[in-house]
Amino acid sequence: MNSKPTMHVRIFDTTLRDGEQTPGVSLTPEEKLAIARQLARLGVDAIEAGFPMSSEGEAAGVRLIAKDRLSPEVYALARANPHDIDAALQCDVGYVHVFIATSDLHLQRKLKLSRQQALEKAVQAVSYAKDHGLTVEFSAEDATRSDSEYLGQVFRSVCEAGADRINIPDTVGASSPERMRHVVDSVKQFVDKPISVHCHDDFGLAVANSLAGIEAGAVQAHVTVNGIGERAGNASLEELVMALHQLAGMKTHIDAALLYETSRMVAKITGVVLQPNKAIVGDNAFGHESGIHTHGVGSEASTYEPFDPAIVGRRRWFQAGKHAGAHGIAAQLAEMGLFPSTDELSQVVSKVKDLADKGKTVTDTDLSAIAETVISTLSPDSNPVSLADFAVMTGIGVVPTASVRIKINGTEYVSSETGVGPVDSAVKAIQKLTDPLVHVRLKEYRLDAITGGSDALAEVVVRVENDDGTTVSARTTGEDVVRASVEAMILGINKLLLKKHLIKKSLGE
Repeated sequence: MNSKPTMHVRIFDTTLRDGEQTPGVSLTPEEKLAIARQLARLGVDAIEAGFPMSSEGEAAGVRLIAKDRLSPEVYALARANPHDIDAALQCDVGYVHVFIATSDLHLQRKLKLSRQQALEKAVQAVSYAKDHGLTVEFSAEDATRSDSEYLGQVFRSVCEAGADRINIPDTVGASSPERMRHVVDSVKQFVDKPISVHCHDDFGLAVANSLAGIEAGAVQAHVTVNGIGERAGNASLEELVMALHQLAGMKTHIDAALLYETSRMVAKITGVVLQPNKAIVGDNAFGHESGIHTHGVGSEASTYEPFDPAIVGRRRWFQAGKHAGAHGIAAQLAEMGLFPSTDELSQVVSKVKDLADKGKTVTDTDLSAIAETVISTLSPDSNPVSLADFAVMTGIGVVPTASVRIKINGTEYVSSETGVGPVDSAVKAIQKLTDPLVHVRLKEYRLDAITGGSDALAEVVVRVENDDGTTVSARTTGEDVVRASVEAMILGINKLLLKKHLIKKSLGE
């Protein structure tokens, strides 16, 4: 008995058109091209490059993308009139997305057209586009709030005029999965052309509605990276794709391993920051704090993860906090190269919970510093690098300069460097002197005042990394910020050297 073939769903990406309509987002043609190239790598089937009639810059972006001859189909948006279609033609695209509203609300209040007039304009626009050699996808704006019989009549007429695909937009996200299934089922009675769905997220149902439309027979979904778009945004590309792959057993051409990379790129270029709990690509999507969860994930990842994070280019991580347990904290410390004994781990967990109970977020740097203090593997006598003296010069009109004298294995060395401030110049001088011993990069620097007043005691926390990717944290306190920073940097270097020695020792080298 033959099994039912796996359905393939087309992904029509409208990040560069509907996504760019996010308030505050405006992309240059070059930025659009960079995103389009990434979308092509990702594997989308179609890219809606923009709305050429809206501005010359918009047309330039569409033209630039069309000229690049990417593998996905490149669409331009056009209203149902010849002028918009001419603007698309001038961009040298082979595909056009033509739309006109079909709901009585839009026809009467916005377009001031009768149903018959709107139908005629739709047919004329599709015919015009086909006469000029374009592949046409036709959208009935506000379809889910349109009269079913009239909507079907419009779709049937544009298909007779040559439309290659029709699209059902849920323009204000007011549909439900049940309603979307009903609309798609109804439309199928009128047309035999491929059906798309285009869902907005005003009620948080864009992905659910898209899935419902596909289950009812649609073969393509309009989406945006990170779900960006007007108001509450569009159906999220990454969420829909993973729901299709993991939940619905359907296929797309999307390379899921590139989803996170693509998400980061779009967020950076558009400036639209993702909420931490965003599904699939949010910072917390694969983060665990609860002791119950970290224990479960440590034993069998699927207990608290629906799929392997690596599938979408991610990795799981554990957060130290008041809900954390020994298993999660031990896993975090192991990634840092720290392996406390059972008693030491118990002390670390206790200190972490004490900090968290005071309302403090326990960062990786905090956890590392706590653990290294508890483990106490570093004795002052074993420090190969020590501070002998330092001096800094700074002020208005003066280039910040630091002179540092340190001892390396008993031998004194001196160096001077300039920087953007006294701390930066001092750190550079230390790095220059210790580079032959260990190449160190400053990954994180944090300064906190832990007492009040002008004579406040400062706490400096640094996180440093060597060429092998080994990282350590160091924490010092003092009234002099520059001195505390210098001492923290040297302490971090010594910890790196010690950790390197311990790793070699454990490998028997």
